[in-house]
Amino acid sequence: MQIIQYPKTEQWEEIAKRPAFDTEILFAQVETILNRVRVIGDAALFDYEHKFDKVVLKTLEVSKREIEEAMVSRELEMAIRKAHHNITVFHTQQRVTKRKMQTTGGVTCWQKSVGIEKVGIYVPGGTAPLLSTVLMLAVPAKIAQCAEVILCTPPDRMGNVHPAILFAAQLAGVNRVFKVGGAQAIAAMAYGTQSIPQVYKIFGPGNQYVTAAKQLVGLRDVAIDMPAGPSEVLVIADATAHPDFIAADLLSQAEHGADSQAVLVTDAPNLLKAVATEIDKQVEKLPRQSLAKKSLEHCKLILVSDMQEAIAFSNYYAPEHLIIQMDDYEAIEEKVINAGSVFLGHWSPESVGDYASGTNHTLPTNAYARMYSGVNVDSFVRKITFQHLTPAGLANAGKIACRLADTEELEGHKRAVTIRMKSQHINFRWQ
Repeated sequence: MQIIQYPKTEQWEEIAKRPAFDTEILFAQVETILNRVRVIGDAALFDYEHKFDKVVLKTLEVSKREIEEAMVSRELEMAIRKAHHNITVFHTQQRVTKRKMQTTGGVTCWQKSVGIEKVGIYVPGGTAPLLSTVLMLAVPAKIAQCAEVILCTPPDRMGNVHPAILFAAQLAGVNRVFKVGGAQAIAAMAYGTQSIPQVYKIFGPGNQYVTAAKQLVGLRDVAIDMPAGPSEVLVIADATAHPDFIAADLLSQAEHGADSQAVLVTDAPNLLKAVATEIDKQVEKLPRQSLAKKSLEHCKLILVSDMQEAIAFSNYYAPEHLIIQMDDYEAIEEKVINAGSVFLGHWSPESVGDYASGTNHTLPTNAYARMYSGVNVDSFVRKITFQHLTPAGLANAGKIACRLADTEELEGHKRAVTIRMKSQHINFRWQ
């Protein structure tokens, strides 16, 4: 852990840096995988699954029988169903209904949302089967009425996909599931293979190889949700906060992986010390403590002068998850402008947002919250605009179009308007 006391504004850039890795080497390795999958398809996928996931597969697609036989405990089934319900309720209200409007007399415009026909979901399954990601991505995809939703996830060494992932996929309406992980899965969805269909947009978190693959295919081949990277959390807390709560929140992100980052910003010196002590105690109780301890090397406990400075730093950092642990959280809530998802008060752990509150947990990281939103129903749709003009509408809008086309020296644009206006004996000159 790094303890930073009263940093100056000019130090913020250095403090806000995320754990870095050699992207040049990484991108070269991933480019090789992408090209091989693009050229030879399934054969490359079988090879890479053997190399990276240590499994020899006979087929890539999960069969209907495997999905039907996926068994989870009654308690887990109930939890998944309730999470599915909450996520559905929250995302359903994001649907936009078509509304026509007149921008000027005789000119009617409207917009229609159309689901992206083919989308791909990537669900990590290496160090932990992220079944919640299935719900977070498949539910809004189905609400958006995407025609085909496919899912790729790495199998275990027996060639099986975790039953909870299969149960969640079936419940959420995923059409097809494939046993492919890593950068090779992103390549398969981007280019299509003999078994896996090509999609138009790829969603989902992953390790640095998956992230790099998404960024590369997103440059030229397919759309992606966002350039998401390792998970992160920033906690703003004052003297009213609970040190054990904060430590647990920071560790909940640290256990994701060695490159995850957890940050505390507080104006209470005693709280900072108590949180540091609690982290040391609680990390020893985590089954994934080795990963958490590596992540804690990047953990930063920052002491600032007041809450105004705390929120200013948070907005600069632009965290994926922002937790505000204060009695008077409303005092700074409205000042949040850069964050993926915000958790207010002492009783709102980020973990609940990961699973059950209903909001989406696929969020921008690495300061991308400055310009990206988290995944929502709009992520899965295209907006198509329509307009209809009557002769009166042409008379009203046509003169504007002609004058602007004249200025841009685009005579063809102007002629498409004037030929219609003349047919209706409309004077296209300004009076």
